[in-house]
Amino acid sequence: MDLTTHPPAPPAPVDRPSPAQAKRAARGATRPGDRIFLGLSRGAGILLLVVMAAIAVFLTYRAALVLPDNNGNFLTTFEWNATAEPPVFGIAVLAFGTVATSVVAMLIAVPVAVGIALFLTHYAPKRLSGLIAYVIDLLAAVPSIVYGLWGALFLVPHLEGLFGWLDAYFGWTGVFAWQGGAPRTLLTVGILLAIMILPIITNVSREVFKQAPLMHQEAALALGATRWEVIRMSVIPFGRSGVISASMLGLGRALGETMAVATVLSPDFLIHASLLDPGGGTFAQNIAAKFAEANDQGRDALIASGLVLFVITLIVNGAARMIIARRKEYSGANA
Repeated sequence: MDLTTHPPAPPAPVDRPSPAQAKRAARGATRPGDRIFLGLSRGAGILLLVVMAAIAVFLTYRAALVLPDNNGNFLTTFEWNATAEPPVFGIAVLAFGTVATSVVAMLIAVPVAVGIALFLTHYAPKRLSGLIAYVIDLLAAVPSIVYGLWGALFLVPHLEGLFGWLDAYFGWTGVFAWQGGAPRTLLTVGILLAIMILPIITNVSREVFKQAPLMHQEAALALGATRWEVIRMSVIPFGRSGVISASMLGLGRALGETMAVATVLSPDFLIHASLLDPGGGTFAQNIAAKFAEANDQGRDALIASGLVLFVITLIVNGAARMIIARRKEYSGANA
């Protein structure tokens, strides 16, 4: 009797269809509901591109009507008198103010928002975390004009101490030199914008950190890592691209904020070396302040400045997408 153990026969090879054949088979087997959903989603994406293209064409066309008549340099002139004959207007002050206030807002809001998100997801008790998250959601829903009124009536009068401290210790830099007066400055606007974008960045970052793989965190703890080391090695690398996306959402609101800036800032058309000097302006604030009193020529000039803001927003979002694409290894899909 032969007791020799024979290994099991290998399974017969399965003929797998080529990618093209699989795509054709899937297309043929698609249900009507899937086909309808595919058409709707594709149409929504195409509609979005059409709307963006229409906005760009409209802004470009209206800007092209007035720019040839401009008696100043559109990029470098420190004046906005688009209703004069001939018109003289430029965006130098507006571009500087928009960028400066947005940078100040991001420098303040992003570290604070990431810290709050990490506290809510990894340190705070569940009940306290839910309460704080609810309050943050409410802050995100507050209208911008309410923030502007709060900034003008409460924030501005209480910033004199901060401005005096900055002037005493950092006034030698020139950036924080203060000559006195009401603090209706670009720094005040940046602080207010930071408060406004804080809920957006916090909410998105919190949701991203909550999706960090639990196995990675437990493995780090099993190897003796502290809670901060777990966050630094497992949570932050996983959520880095999400934090960048959240920051870009906040930056988009900071770049285009109108009423809050118009309520707090004392505008003029000079670029001040110090962020504590009253004056300056932003694209959105200038459009809101001058649109009602402008004639057709002045409105076209304001639309031309809106085109610049549109381009800046596209550049910022494109840069963010490039940063995220370079860090695909940290995205949730590849964790």
